[in-house]
Amino acid sequence: MRAYSAAALRPDDVHAFPVGRQFAESLGYPPGLLASLPAASTEAFAGVSNLSLSAELSPGGVILDLGCGAGLDSLILAGRTGPRGRVLGVDFSFPMLARARHSARTAGIANVAFCLSSAESLPLPSDSIAVALANGIFNLNPNRTAIFRELGRVVKKGGVVYSSELVLRAPLPRDHSGSETDWFA
Repeated sequence: MRAYSAAALRPDDVHAFPVGRQFAESLGYPPGLLASLPAASTEAFAGVSNLSLSAELSPGGVILDLGCGAGLDSLILAGRTGPRGRVLGVDFSFPMLARARHSARTAGIANVAFCLSSAESLPLPSDSIAVALANGIFNLNPNRTAIFRELGRVVKKGGVVYSSELVLRAPLPRDHSGSETDWFA
């Protein structure tokens, strides 16, 4: 958690994983869209894809951005779902959530809220979410079974979960030792 929170506190530092607006552009986020969003949400971006642009959404839906980080995807989703929709960003890092909340206030986006919580125990009623996104959270949390169980609990019948993650193409070297800063620990 320290390495992830450090990206929020000091996004310009060198991190064990890619961070920031330039990285978001490399994943296909349009430069003009990124320029229209508060810097606090783009400079600490640490996702692994642009799910918020490709997910199929219905206007007015309730959307969960699980592992919302600095809020980039949440802000995009809030615009895509329209003023009648609602986006809930959930993250376990208070520094990331501080950036997300600041960005929503700065942008004047009212249909998004952010909550500090673990992915294994979401503060949501069962069957309350139409669409859930998880942009790069599973390598950060080894308790994946509990995360999938929670997603199954909160997503409505007929709802959709979009997930993207880093995937190894070959085994790690035998001498590889995992650490908190290693996304494949």
